[in-house]
Amino acid sequence: MLKALAVYGYRSLRDLIVPLHSLNLVTGPNGSGKSNLYRALRLLAEIAQGRAIRSLAQEGGFHSTLWAGPERISRAMRRGEQPVEGAMRQQPVSLRLGFAADDFSYAIDLGLPTPPAGVFGGDPEIKRECVWSGPVLRPSAVLVDRRNSMVKVREAQGEWTILTSQLASFDSMMTHCADPRQTPEMLMLREEMRAWRFYDHFRTDAGAPARQPQIGTHTPVLSHDGSDLAAALQTIREIGEGDAVREAVNDAFPGAHVSVRCEAGFEVEMMQHGLLRPLRAAELSDGTLRYLLWVAALLTPRPPGLLVLNEPETSLHPDLLPALGRLITRAAQRSQVVVVSHAPPLIDALQQLPECNSIMLTKSFSETAMAVEPDDVPAWHWPTR
Repeated sequence: MLKALAVYGYRSLRDLIVPLHSLNLVTGPNGSGKSNLYRALRLLAEIAQGRAIRSLAQEGGFHSTLWAGPERISRAMRRGEQPVEGAMRQQPVSLRLGFAADDFSYAIDLGLPTPPAGVFGGDPEIKRECVWSGPVLRPSAVLVDRRNSMVKVREAQGEWTILTSQLASFDSMMTHCADPRQTPEMLMLREEMRAWRFYDHFRTDAGAPARQPQIGTHTPVLSHDGSDLAAALQTIREIGEGDAVREAVNDAFPGAHVSVRCEAGFEVEMMQHGLLRPLRAAELSDGTLRYLLWVAALLTPRPPGLLVLNEPETSLHPDLLPALGRLITRAAQRSQVVVVSHAPPLIDALQQLPECNSIMLTKSFSETAMAVEPDDVPAWHWPTR
């Protein structure tokens, strides 16, 4: 389980360390940086897939994702005694991401390319990567270390062995140096990161894949677009917690139950109290269909180590949010869960739980910070270049 998420220089996250528990709720007013925190966590997952540089390009390029304010905001600036203005940089331009865990932790430092950069001059270079044991970075705890193009691993006797000195500046050691014999810890960490699961704004419009009959196979993990909803629900009923599906549907829609039609393809049907026939997926309201998508996502028979939900309340009536909160609570018993939300009913439902770690974000001078500094922020040290 992750103990902390650390971000430096990414959009409004100038320097932020967020403690994480089993159930985490990220809230805050519009523009406070909730989406940036979600994107930073997703970008970490992209590193393990080898897609981080491309993801930054899709966000507008490396320069547009960097903190746009001054390197340092002085007390005089915060008091209004001095205008907010830049000064000569003391540190190199840097975007850093990392997380701390009980077993293995990780950090990456991306910076400007070394001239001449050529036609790919907008791509950042990976300057430093580290994998270490335990949550706190110490020289003696580092297991795999990358500086620019050189990657080295610590052997059992404590000696360092160079794995490669020619790693491309755009390739992560997580994807190119993970090996079951030489770097088993990094390989295990990479596979854990690849298994992290993100859900963000399911489509429910008239042309949404979830409304159309689809080819169905065993589907223990709902796809990101919800196209295999019917197959996912049927899989839960056959190899997972079928009773939990019935309870979740009845919790939100008393007297209703869901079935799967398998004719021209797999298709969801929902029988509601007072009707003479079930409604097919194409006939369901946006909110009803979206709730069923969350049922399939949260009751997965193959729970991930980390499950991240971005604004799951979208298109749901406030009356459905307490039921959604109970679904999320159930999921948090099997996975570490991070929920980004600004819906008061859902926030209230989750904050009533003693295990809920509420992270309230605020913004001052365009910089995201936590409204109340928690007592359990673990010590964090960035690896130097």
